[in-house]
Amino acid sequence: MKFIVDAQLPKSLSRFLKERGHDAIHTLDLPERNTTDDSIINEVSLVEERIVISKDSDFYDRFFRVLEPYKLLYLTTGNITNKELLAIFDKNLEKIVNQLETNFVVELSRTSIITID
Repeated sequence: MKFIVDAQLPKSLSRFLKERGHDAIHTLDLPERNTTDDSIINEVSLVEERIVISKDSDFYDRFFRVLEPYKLLYLTTGNITNKELLAIFDKNLEKIVNQLETNFVVELSRTSIITID
């Protein structure tokens, strides 16, 4: 699966996903780095069929207005440490991937995975 990790999330998340066999980039890998505009992230997502991973509600709202980005993993974990975030992904990655195979928007909280379509 192909992912693009938004700026407010750690680069270690994209490394974690790569280590588990996924194609993952972070906004830090883009020319404008963490100042990359959401419209560019959407464009990369659509052109490369990458799933945006973000805490930004703008992506969530945009998806339901104009069906962009390609797919969205919307994080509603609140403020947690990078270690806690990676632990949530480690525990739930298989479920997350399974849900993203058939759904366009998946919400990940500290305690649940919710499909929204």
